[in-house]
Amino acid sequence: MANNENHLWKLLWEYDPNALIVVDKDMKITLLNPAFSKLFNVNSQELIGKPAEEILGEVKDFKKAWENNEVIKNEEKEYPKHKLYVRQVIFPIKDENVVACIIVDLSQEWHRRQEMSKLKAETLAKVNEVVDNQMKVAQEIAGLLGETTAETKVSLLKILKMVDQELV
Repeated sequence: MANNENHLWKLLWEYDPNALIVVDKDMKITLLNPAFSKLFNVNSQELIGKPAEEILGEVKDFKKAWENNEVIKNEEKEYPKHKLYVRQVIFPIKDENVVACIIVDLSQEWHRRQEMSKLKAETLAKVNEVVDNQMKVAQEIAGLLGETTAETKVSLLKILKMVDQELV
């Protein structure tokens, strides 16, 4: 039975679509699953025993999870070097003297949100430009109407003056 369970856990480790990394209390990499290797585009065998900082950059959340014996959930993080945006769950396994991390790739969703924000900003700028142009045109029309109204008034005053002189 135990052998079957180990086999099942190994299969889950191998086939989990999320990236999984395990580091020891000194923050050295002890295990990586194939999804991690694929996501970060690395050879897992070359990283075993190396500092996690080499691939992850700073590892303060891993240290915090270990030192405080706490689970850090839904931590979103960007790895610009790897063009990744992820959600992480980091948790210590004190019995084994390790810290594990499950990494869910959110890069596509994040890029889509970035594109949407960019599109919104561009649309807002275009709307402002159109409104500004409409205001300019309205001011020009108002100016022209004012000029023609003034010219009409001057002409009418001249006519009134001529009519008034004829009557006298």
